[in-house]
Amino acid sequence: MTYSFLQHYWWFVVSLLGALLVFLLFVQGANSVARSLGYTDEGQRLIYNSTGRKWEFTFTTLVTFGGAFFASFPLFYSTSFGGAYWLWMIILFTFVLQAVSYEFQNKLGNLLGPRTFQFFLTLNGIVGPLLLGGAVATFFEGSNFIVEKGNLVNSQLAVDNSQLLTPVISHWGNASHGLDALLNPWVLVLGFAVVFLARVLGILYIMNNIDDEDIRSRGSVRLVGAAVPFVVLFVAYLVHLLLKDGYAVNAEGLVYMEPYKYLGNFLTMWYLLILLLVGVVLVLWAVYTEIVNKQSANSKSIWPAGIGTVLVVLALLLCAGWNDTAYYPSTASLQSSLTLQNSCSSEFTLRTMFWVSLLVPFVLAYIVYCWRAIDKKKLTNQEELHY
Repeated sequence: MTYSFLQHYWWFVVSLLGALLVFLLFVQGANSVARSLGYTDEGQRLIYNSTGRKWEFTFTTLVTFGGAFFASFPLFYSTSFGGAYWLWMIILFTFVLQAVSYEFQNKLGNLLGPRTFQFFLTLNGIVGPLLLGGAVATFFEGSNFIVEKGNLVNSQLAVDNSQLLTPVISHWGNASHGLDALLNPWVLVLGFAVVFLARVLGILYIMNNIDDEDIRSRGSVRLVGAAVPFVVLFVAYLVHLLLKDGYAVNAEGLVYMEPYKYLGNFLTMWYLLILLLVGVVLVLWAVYTEIVNKQSANSKSIWPAGIGTVLVVLALLLCAGWNDTAYYPSTASLQSSLTLQNSCSSEFTLRTMFWVSLLVPFVLAYIVYCWRAIDKKKLTNQEELHY
């Protein structure tokens, strides 16, 4: 296991966690359409009861995703999570609101009323996917930050001279601290594509998990309303990505702009292109079969759609970091852009974590076991409503 192999391996692990996180956003997607999909109070509570049994998976994956980034690529963690903190704080705040809303919306003595907490669930269902999709878009569009590793040397000199100094390696180029990314229209395009993808997955999950004819009859219509804008936005961003200049890295570690870089990545790493195309076909096929078989009470379209989502996001994230590509470009200082080589942990750390990562399949197996136990029986109106 060479140092380069470990760097690429851990980018794969981080990308896989990011892909799983996007799939698990079906919880947010379902909550964002619960009012129109459930229509009645009983139908809405049935939907919240369904998503309320899965929200921990999404939140845990989000935290694990951040933890994996911190351990394997600490400079990205300090630059993005520390510099673009308004973006990440809003994401985390909406997820905390989600957890509180599930717990308190129907508690006795709730002074705010259930509608207030249901509004918070809807807010998380829109803002969470939007900002997470926007954060992924910055891997291709760039962010306004500056990295000054020379501050480490200056801090060491200060320590030698008995001066107290805390080194600041990276800082944001303006006072918006991450929110400036939303001024880029292409960041918003991918962000809203993730919002509508989450809605597609959420509707498919609800139609798989809930046995209610009233919800099913509206689900197909809502599915079309979510799938059409998702396809339009995603195709638009994919075309933009393949035609835009990308951030390449030469043998000396210098970052430069290369025409059609991401198209070149997919052509060079043809297996990623296959993953992307297979994933897109699976998502579209799942949506098509669900619309055609709208009267079926045994919907399983969430699974091909979920697998397709993971494959597409995994291919995009690997394209952003592999093949000598700067995965976190800087629009303020080109040479401040982060690559696998200049932002990763030490070889000892990556090698040690490699052996720990071999336990991940056992954790995934436990999650699958719990999922199957929870979803063993479809929810109905006779089900006790907890949320």
